[in-house]
Amino acid sequence: MEIGFGDALLIVGGLLAVAAALSGVMRGTVLSISVLSVALGIVLAKTNVVSVDARDPAIVDLIELALILTLFSDGLFVERELLRVHWGPVTRAIVLAMPITLGLLALMGRAIFPDLTWAEAFLLAAVLTPTDPVVTSTVVTAQRVPSIVGHTLNLESGLNDGLALPFVLFFLILAQPGGNAGGEAAKLLGEAAFGAFVGVVVGLVGGRLHRHLPGGGITARYEGMYAIGFGLAAFGLADVTIGNGLIAAFVAGITMGVAEHEITDAFVEFAENVSAIFQVVTFFVFGALIVATGYDGDVWRLVVFIPLALLVARPAAILLAFVNSR
Repeated sequence: MEIGFGDALLIVGGLLAVAAALSGVMRGTVLSISVLSVALGIVLAKTNVVSVDARDPAIVDLIELALILTLFSDGLFVERELLRVHWGPVTRAIVLAMPITLGLLALMGRAIFPDLTWAEAFLLAAVLTPTDPVVTSTVVTAQRVPSIVGHTLNLESGLNDGLALPFVLFFLILAQPGGNAGGEAAKLLGEAAFGAFVGVVVGLVGGRLHRHLPGGGITARYEGMYAIGFGLAAFGLADVTIGNGLIAAFVAGITMGVAEHEITDAFVEFAENVSAIFQVVTFFVFGALIVATGYDGDVWRLVVFIPLALLVARPAAILLAFVNSR
């Protein structure tokens, strides 16, 4: 059914209020608000309260904006000391665990969804292999999680989306007749590298400029706005040139946080609130999309595949990647 502006505000407002009201009850469980949002999206879509068009470009824009805000804020929270001395676990997670996860997910996908070709199974695996920074942000910022674990998850989830893109395109082209998969993969690797370069430049400019502004600098009220402005600008600059905007936003956050610690302190509350709003809405839309795309009709396969992907493939890959490590 079609909904107007007032209806949309009523739904979104109620969703945010319910999610916030239940956050205390679900505090001890990871991803609880995300799961709640997905469930509400499925229920309201199944009852025809909301209708989502999977081809609507606004949906892509919403999800992309949520990713930008999450990646940039997670980048700001990277600790300088950990960034300098703890690259070993991150390297193992990206270089070893990612390919192992991809292979395991492809095997599981081919077994559970027999209609898929091997190329399509590997395409599915390439899309699902990267850890989602919107999801892992719950773990990254949790006080009970050891700093080295949070640091590894933060860096790995921020970088692996861009690094997985060449594999996604490679298997996408491989699943179709013809096409130059290798050339497109190399192109995307170049975009990831240039996006990182843009992020470093924008982050350094934002961090250094913060110390030399006229009129006594930025007032405390607007420091969060200042930081997020550079995060959005990093994405935009990379996107309109030849870079990967998501990697640019993440690297800009890391660089700005290292260059100017005061920005990080002022940005924490602002970033958490803004990111939380977009995360709740994004997962709600995702739940509605499950119904809109018809995947709810084959739900038993998803019920089998999702736990295997989350509780078997990824943990097994991490265990294998960290064999003989300390």
